[in-house]
Amino acid sequence: MKKFLPENFIRLTDISPFPLLVVGGSVRDFLCGTLKPEADWDIAGAGSDEELIATAKEAGFTVDAVYKNTGTVRLSDPSGVKYEFTRFRSDKYVRGLHAPAEIEFTADIKKDAVRRDFTANAVYYDAKEEKFIDPLGGIPDIEKRIFRTVAPAGKVFGEDGLRLMRLARLAAETGFSPDKECLAGAKKHASLIRDIVPERIFTELTRLLNTDGENAYRGLHILKDTGVLKEIMPELALGDGLHQRADFHKHDVLEHSLRCVRYSQKDIRFAALLHDAGKPFCFYRDGNFYDHPAEGARIAGEILTRLKAPVKLINETKTLVALHMRDFNLQMKENKVRRTIAENFALLPKLLALFQADFSACKDDLSPAPVALKWQRISEKMKSEGAPRSLKELKINGNDLLKIGVKPEKIGHALNELLLFAIEDGSRNQRELLIKRAEKLYT
Repeated sequence: MKKFLPENFIRLTDISPFPLLVVGGSVRDFLCGTLKPEADWDIAGAGSDEELIATAKEAGFTVDAVYKNTGTVRLSDPSGVKYEFTRFRSDKYVRGLHAPAEIEFTADIKKDAVRRDFTANAVYYDAKEEKFIDPLGGIPDIEKRIFRTVAPAGKVFGEDGLRLMRLARLAAETGFSPDKECLAGAKKHASLIRDIVPERIFTELTRLLNTDGENAYRGLHILKDTGVLKEIMPELALGDGLHQRADFHKHDVLEHSLRCVRYSQKDIRFAALLHDAGKPFCFYRDGNFYDHPAEGARIAGEILTRLKAPVKLINETKTLVALHMRDFNLQMKENKVRRTIAENFALLPKLLALFQADFSACKDDLSPAPVALKWQRISEKMKSEGAPRSLKELKINGNDLLKIGVKPEKIGHALNELLLFAIEDGSRNQRELLIKRAEKLYT
């Protein structure tokens, strides 16, 4: 592994007064052959943070942050590579809370290993001695690609509720699977996720959804199987076992949603996950799914707001969820499709991708979605005709309208009206023609 470590870190280990050990995900990933150049470098040792800081400065490193209560130091080497050093320690928790309530520094590497989450993340590498140190039998677990807790699963998950999300996220990132005891322990303590701040849950969920589709699907199933999904998104979890028309769907509402993530591209994963979040609500209210796009957009917004997601993501997801059933039966007239394209052109690629993922998730059919093909054809036809698909493509702008005397407060409305006029026929998208129409209608 030594040849994969940054040269500046090797020099740091050479002058360190105590062994500096690489630990965690980078060691795990190296041992299973998936170490990436941009790996996170977590390091540990029995020495104090003061000793580490003095040695690091001598080696030309920059100290970015110091957390004395946990013995943690964040460093940057002269090449800009980031590291996080944590002193060997033993932690005690208040049940379910992420931060340890009591910390004891130690020279015992096994005590340090037992404070971690899974044995696969508790393997150390000594670059100076060029050897692995495996206090808890993590290397065989890495070879088997399993997650086994460093202590009884009830204790591990009972100590830190965030580990419930980390289990699913790490399974998605690595392709590992939890063993039976690990899964059972997470299921027993699923309610402890309520003690974790929403921002941390959102971060873990985002990382899970940013893995490849198959692994994201596996990670979501772990959240479902442990009951954590029911805690963080109860509205979505209500779709578990809720059957749909067999001529359209092979799976129940929740399974369909998870499979939609499986077949989707990364930049629409939240919309894919939540696109049918309105179905359980509508079914238990009305006995049918008719109004689920509108209700789903509302519910998706509530879920993401609760998780403290960025406003841009919330608004985008709500729009995609609201539109995901447009023209599903291919009966929408072309002019109406054109209008919807123009109203949502910035999101059109993502909407087409959601159409495709939703179609594929219905019956695991990877053939092109008919509605996506139709809308793509109409969009290309509009472009070839010169019909504007957005205000940017309209051959007139707000300054033009000001010059001919349109009042500032009417400009937005006028531009949208002119856009709708021009999208029906590309030959109308001419500057002089649009100016004459604006003079007639708005001055």
